[in-house]
Parts: sequence; C-alpha cells; structure tokens
Amino acid sequence: MRIKLTRDPIDHQEMVENCRTKSTGAIVLFLGTVREITGNNQTLSLEYDAFAPLAEKSLTEIAEEAKSSWPIREIEIIHRLGTIQPGETSIAICLSCPHRADAFSACQQIMDKIKKVVPIWKKETSPHGVSNWIHP
Repeated sequence: MRIKLTRDPIDHQEMVENCRTKSTGAIVLFLGTVREITGNNQTLSLEYDAFAPLAEKSLTEIAEEAKSSWPIREIEIIHRLGTIQPGETSIAICLSCPHRADAFSACQQIMDKIKKVVPIWKKETSPHGVSNWIHP
C-alpha cells in the first residue's frame, strides 16, 4: 500500500506496475484531472493544499477500510498539492483485485469517500482573476 501527497506530476504507469500481481485479474486506475470548464465557468488552474499529516492519515484509513471490504491485493493513492493546470492529474487511485466488479466498486467508493472526508482544499482560479477556495 502506498499513500502519498506530492507536488510532482503523478506517474500513473508506475502505479499500475506496482499494483500488478499474479493473483489478480483486474487493475483499476482512476485519474482525477483538472477540467477547463465547469458549468459555464472557465478554470485557469486549481491550487490544492492540505494539512499533510491529517490528510495522509485519512487516506490511509480509507485504503485500509477498502481492503477490509474488498479483496484488494495492492492499492496506491496519490494526490497532488500545489497549482495544477487543466488536463493535468490531481489524484490517482490504482488498485488490484481478483475480479473487475470488486475493483470498480472499491475504486468508486474510495474516491467518493476521499471527496467527503479528506482535508484537502482546492482553490479555483478563473480568467477574471477570481479565486475561490472549496472545502471538503
């Protein structure tokens, strides 16, 4: 299991290889990317910030809870901090399970829970210089 906050781009190919095992038939990779348009608003960038010790603890708890609910063999969750441009990856979740249904279900529940409980904040910046912090 690897849980990480980083200011560097996420190497999702490395994550897939780290989750590959001979005992699994499914690897699911979710990439959350920055949208340029949300509703009618253009986004120039998103800035992510967190209280790292608490965010990493929350991410670890979510991963451990998922491992107790599904037959997850390997799991990695990496979230970027700092300023990220449209098209770039802000979060990646990769996990492996013996079967695809479990892998998809686990990944979706993990992402849903991350959005609700992990103390990571994002600030959207528009072309008009308007910035808004969005809290979990």
